[in-house]
Amino acid sequence: MTDRPRAGPRGKLPRMSDPTPSLPRAFPGVRSSPTAGDLWDTVDELWRWLEANRRADGDQEVLLRVLKLSEEVGEVAQAVIGATGQNPRKGVTHTWDDVRSELCDVVITALVVLRTLTPEAREVFARHLDRVRERSLGA
Repeated sequence: MTDRPRAGPRGKLPRMSDPTPSLPRAFPGVRSSPTAGDLWDTVDELWRWLEANRRADGDQEVLLRVLKLSEEVGEVAQAVIGATGQNPRKGVTHTWDDVRSELCDVVITALVVLRTLTPEAREVFARHLDRVRERSLGA
């Protein structure tokens, strides 16, 4: 069984056999199944590391971190194109595991950017998630 599905007729993708995401190993010390507390502890740790290694000041640093988020989203797109073999010159160059890892990088980067904007990132995110749940599910 391969983890490199190809698009079928009319570009329709086959069903993914395992949609469960796995965390990328890009950040040493990050546990593979963090609790909510561990997640935010790790976000804070990554934020402190970035703060200690700043290359810019103030608003410029925030803008650079937001741009990093765009870069990560582009890597998701590249992985999807590679997993589906959409580039005839290159063929299949990525797996669906690559796509999942890149999506995790987007989430991690977004949470770190949110932490850059506010020390109350955990609370801001929780309130927003509640609003989205209410709006979407009426829960």
